[in-house]
Amino acid sequence: MLDDYFEVEYSFRNTLAISEALVRLGGDEQAFVLDWIRRTASTHIEIAYRFAAQAQYARQRMDKTMIEAWLLLAMDDYDRLGLHAALKVIREVDLFVRQGRERAAGCLFDEQVGVLLPFVQGLSGRKLKLEKGDQLYTDSETIFLPAIMAHLPDKRDNFLLYKAAVAHHWAQARFGTFRVDLPAYLATQPTPETALRYFHLLEIERLNACIERELPGLYREMKQLRQKLNGEPAPSGWTERVAILHTRQATANDSLSLVESMRGQSAPKPSLFHGRLKPALVAAVMQRRIDREKARLRVALKAIADDLKQDGDDDQAPFERLPSNTVDDFKLDEAMQITLQVNGKSVPMPEDVKGAMTSILQDLGDIPNDYLVPAGAGEYDLRDVEEKILKPEDVWSGAYHEDGAFLYREWDYRRKHYRKNWCVVREMPIKETDDGFVSQVMEKYRRLLGNLRKTFEAMRDEDRLLKRQVYGDGVDIDAFVETWADAHAGLEMTDRLFTRMHRDERSLAVMFMVDMSGSTQGWVNEAEREALVLLAESVETLGDRYAIYGFSGLSRKRCEVFPVKTFEQPYDDAVKARISGIRPGDYTRMGAAIRHLSHRLNEVEARTKLLVTISDGKPDDYHDDYRSQYGVEDTRQALFEARREGIHAFCITIDEHGQDYLPHMYGAANYTVISEIEKLPLKVSDIYKKIAS
Repeated sequence: MLDDYFEVEYSFRNTLAISEALVRLGGDEQAFVLDWIRRTASTHIEIAYRFAAQAQYARQRMDKTMIEAWLLLAMDDYDRLGLHAALKVIREVDLFVRQGRERAAGCLFDEQVGVLLPFVQGLSGRKLKLEKGDQLYTDSETIFLPAIMAHLPDKRDNFLLYKAAVAHHWAQARFGTFRVDLPAYLATQPTPETALRYFHLLEIERLNACIERELPGLYREMKQLRQKLNGEPAPSGWTERVAILHTRQATANDSLSLVESMRGQSAPKPSLFHGRLKPALVAAVMQRRIDREKARLRVALKAIADDLKQDGDDDQAPFERLPSNTVDDFKLDEAMQITLQVNGKSVPMPEDVKGAMTSILQDLGDIPNDYLVPAGAGEYDLRDVEEKILKPEDVWSGAYHEDGAFLYREWDYRRKHYRKNWCVVREMPIKETDDGFVSQVMEKYRRLLGNLRKTFEAMRDEDRLLKRQVYGDGVDIDAFVETWADAHAGLEMTDRLFTRMHRDERSLAVMFMVDMSGSTQGWVNEAEREALVLLAESVETLGDRYAIYGFSGLSRKRCEVFPVKTFEQPYDDAVKARISGIRPGDYTRMGAAIRHLSHRLNEVEARTKLLVTISDGKPDDYHDDYRSQYGVEDTRQALFEARREGIHAFCITIDEHGQDYLPHMYGAANYTVISEIEKLPLKVSDIYKKIAS
């Protein structure tokens, strides 16, 4: 077995000593070690060989659960960082054991970022980003968090440490910690480090008061965390000295003005989730942002001014913000309520203009008058100040970039575990083609389309038969027979013996996932596009929300989905042109596409969610074992994840050999094989009826 796992015929590894050690183990121990040798060898033979060589020592130091975590960490590091990093984990058994408590009770950034990011972006003000860093701080645009939080014995408390850190650093950006010119102030101080430390402590006091007013529940949790971290009580007199910072009107300037009076005084220690300040870094990031947003705002105001002139308002007064007392001096919640007016009339603002003004207000505390002057002709070239944004269609040019992509895990059945952040998914634009394809299809299938619409209209109006009811119009024979049997067995009888018809309010969202791999070249692509036209025209009669996405890809680094129609978009000429523009692409890495489109489907509020895959074959990819059992198992796992989230998944295929693998992936009742494309919409109507019954 070891010769097979280590490919001794080609690698010439010596397995004799390892075999002799394994023979001395008991049956269960031997099976456990051999199983993990096999699983790690599927990732890399060298990792498995090094594990096998010290398996006995590792077993003495760790239990089975800990060994599994150790080996999974090594394989995850191999996926992310390569063989050297993985072998380092295998060598450092004792270090892993010492960190066992951290890994058992700690929270990992990679696992919690999916929860923390929506939390921070749901708060008011500028939308902040989260990234992993060696220290805890913010540059005013990104909050950098440690890779693991394991300072408390309880896993939930460690998660709350992450949450508290995010909230505190959001508050720094939101409530103006960086409006003061800290670098200039510190340059005048004999001991800049001491001055910065006192300013940080004073700002913690002020921001705690802000958080208590804005997020009282979270503030209570942060207070409890400080106590659990062995927080010492504040020194005598501290509360009185900083009382001004607890008022609603307090600003960062108030904290700065108190620094001198604090020198030599006792002060409380910050909690670990308060991080540290990096004034020079913040100043550099802020200056770039201020220049960018001033230009963006003035260019946007020029466009608004031009529109007003076209509406006949030639005698145009300057833009002005409503007086500050109208918006309560920009206090807390009201601070983000910004209104512009011209000639005493409010001016509607696009969302991007509101976002720029909100960010300016956060940075400066007000919007200077020169910011409200529309840009002159040619005054700004936004390409000089805007952040470089890679277009999705250009991102593959040159070196590979993951910026702006979605990262998804992938199931490795040999490892019996996920590969974390393994597949890179991008939403790519699809070329719109105005060639009259949709009208040709509607003419070609005019009679069929009429029948399809009648079929879907009937579904819209049909009632649903409810069984096992307390009252109703008919007898539920199945329930009656069971109750008769219960009565003869001396059991208590149920009174739910009736059926009745009921008309439910429809609440259904459908995602059509269309195979755009190279294998659809020719008549299959033509048939798919025809089917999508028939489906869209039919589903429109129901009034249900639906979306159409294509998918294709080339290796795990280049998985692509193509929005043809999103849930929000109407079925208009642009959607029809995108259906016409569907063309074959590369390969069929289905697991990543299913995970991404399940994510999109879960963003929609609906009682019933349906994912329908239209494909011509099984999972496949370039120069990869994904086309083997690996791809089938990953797709099956992705579908299992979707079902666990309440999504009904079905597959419609034209692959005559689909019976060989589809039952394993979708289940025996959740797929169908068709030979004529005209049957596809009818199959969809059958699926509708099935999930509604």
